[in-house]
Amino acid sequence: MKKLSRQDLYDILVGCTILGTGGGGSLEKGLDLIDKAIQAGKEFVLAGLDEVPDHAMVGVPYMCGAVSPETEEQEMKYRGLPRIGEEPALKALEEMEGYLGEKFYGVISTELGGGNTAVAFYAAAMLGKKIIDADPAGRSVPELQHSTFYINQLPIYPVAVANDFGDVVIVKEVVNDERAEALVRAMAVVSGNSVGVVDHPARMGDIKNAVIPGAISYALEIGRAFREAGENGKDIAAEVAKAGGGCILFKGRVSQYSWDTVDGFTIGDVTITGEGEYAGSTYKIWFKNEHIISWKDGSVDVTVPDLICIIKDEEREPLTNPNYEEGMRVTVFGLPAPKEWRTGEGVKAFGPRHFGFDLEYIPLEEKYGLKA
Repeated sequence: MKKLSRQDLYDILVGCTILGTGGGGSLEKGLDLIDKAIQAGKEFVLAGLDEVPDHAMVGVPYMCGAVSPETEEQEMKYRGLPRIGEEPALKALEEMEGYLGEKFYGVISTELGGGNTAVAFYAAAMLGKKIIDADPAGRSVPELQHSTFYINQLPIYPVAVANDFGDVVIVKEVVNDERAEALVRAMAVVSGNSVGVVDHPARMGDIKNAVIPGAISYALEIGRAFREAGENGKDIAAEVAKAGGGCILFKGRVSQYSWDTVDGFTIGDVTITGEGEYAGSTYKIWFKNEHIISWKDGSVDVTVPDLICIIKDEEREPLTNPNYEEGMRVTVFGLPAPKEWRTGEGVKAFGPRHFGFDLEYIPLEEKYGLKA
């Protein structure tokens, strides 16, 4: 087991923001949570899968909803309601323990994202639980069924859902993960587009073969590559792409973008006009919370489950949706998806056809001639 330092935690969350492919929550808010727990004297302890007893109970705390900011209309809608003053995912974790009548040994992050990974870390630290070095996504994903739990047919229920206002729901049973997605998303829609969730409570022995091992360590590696590239004046996107076995896809300036909050998701697209060696070309990305598919000069380039990541060149920061500005200089790079997503079941659950695109998934390495 490893006690994570503040630098480790910051590197992990920056790595998670990159691997979040535009989604996964706010890095700024994630870092604030980490500092809040540190100031409270809490520790963050990372445990490998082989260090957790098979009988230990683990759960998956996270936030679910849109990644776009709350509108003035939404703020007015909820202005008269009380606020519980507690992180909803932490509240959901406590409520799940009460429902089960058993304490959790540790937590697993539902995805790699600057906000959602921090939420899991914060809940673990505040309640003295271990952080498991694994996750069921290896990136950020928009829907609850986009998980390796789903493709391994592990039940998602019971599910605890809590919001900022003090509403708490325990879903004892649910037909399937798609139905769980619909139910939880519906509660998010009436809760300012954000709710805390805990799902997949299970014994470690039952869950350890249905997650991506070493996911947090991978995020740490990506975050360190990002930081060290910046400290040494190197091309950040190129160094991070190299660390993740990927490649640069495009460089240019944001020329057009649009987005809306639809049914609890942030949905939109961005167009980038090429510069330098990419002058004369355009690059378009469509996102549903996360980047899903991209086109170069009108031809399909990269699709899920592979990762489409963006760095703001001048600010030297990862870019999250929908925080674009016209004229913003960016670099787009691709990273290969974890092998778990490249199975037949993985592509069926989280490939382009799931999002309505009648396309075959072509791995990034094959398209760009990279070493597998």
